[in-house]
Amino acid sequence: MQFLYALRSKGVTDARVLTAMERIDRAAFLRGIFAARAYEDTPLPIACGQTISQPSIVGLMTQALDIDPRHKVLEIGTGSGYQAAILSQLARRVYTIDRFKRLVTEAQAVFDSLSIVNITAITADGSFGLAEQAPFDRILLTAAAEDPPGPLLAQLRVGGIMVLPVGQSDTVQSLIRVTRLEKGFDYEELRPVRFVPLIEGIGQD
Repeated sequence: MQFLYALRSKGVTDARVLTAMERIDRAAFLRGIFAARAYEDTPLPIACGQTISQPSIVGLMTQALDIDPRHKVLEIGTGSGYQAAILSQLARRVYTIDRFKRLVTEAQAVFDSLSIVNITAITADGSFGLAEQAPFDRILLTAAAEDPPGPLLAQLRVGGIMVLPVGQSDTVQSLIRVTRLEKGFDYEELRPVRFVPLIEGIGQD
């Protein structure tokens, strides 16, 4: 209950998002000493030098996507798998990509243990998206790009929404929402954030 109260106080007010975050236990996605801190609103380290985002940011990004149960969602940056698991409660299908095979394997094991069957986790260079499954209704990046990557914009359905952090450094980043229009894109700035950078290529575990 305290966990949900903390989320609400940070601006996560969408009832479906709060229900999804109540249902998915963040502790399942953390290892060792950090599992005990699962309900703190703070980012925590995971394998491969990555982090699991703080719950309020996960909630705000999910809320900004405005997902409905028919949607097909692409997530770039599987990480622990926590964000994908939240998305899986709201969307019809989730595709999640990470450049580290170890993270994908470990996240898949957690999805299996939680009996989540509507997530496809893939090891690949996320900056190119997943053309064979495009177009997507929603796209979420959990790593910061200097600009919204062209391949991902191209894979967004007309009327679709992409939420991502953009910024040239890890000190100044902004969470933005991009909506694809019939002609062009609409950009909306949401809030300052801090994420690891989006890196091209496959990672060495």
